[in-house]
Amino acid sequence: VQDICVHLGILRTSYYRWKKDLTQNHSKRQLEKQVGTLCRKHQYRYGYRKITAILKMRMRINHKTVQRIMQKNQWQCRVKMKKRKKNGQPYAVAGNILDRNFQSDRPLEKLVTDITYLPY
Repeated sequence: VQDICVHLGILRTSYYRWKKDLTQNHSKRQLEKQVGTLCRKHQYRYGYRKITAILKMRMRINHKTVQRIMQKNQWQCRVKMKKRKKNGQPYAVAGNILDRNFQSDRPLEKLVTDITYLPY
């Protein structure tokens, strides 16, 4: 390698840096293919955490790398909108039996409470 580098007029460190970049770029492209395959297989329902968990069964990988790949290629999971309850009139309205007459002749005849704090 040293003789070839001298003959070509480049530094040996430049050759090894170039070689290292080639292997890293190849592994990144291969990882992107795997993430893309998993996203398509699961119909973009899984986020980066779930994809990372699946990939961790096969290899060592960081979740930030998977998140970066998914963001770069717009492979984020499709989120369902949460259904919200419509606030409106209550289902059944109770009649006003006491009509604000809280006086009673016997104890425990009229018991009242306020339940407006309960979400309906």
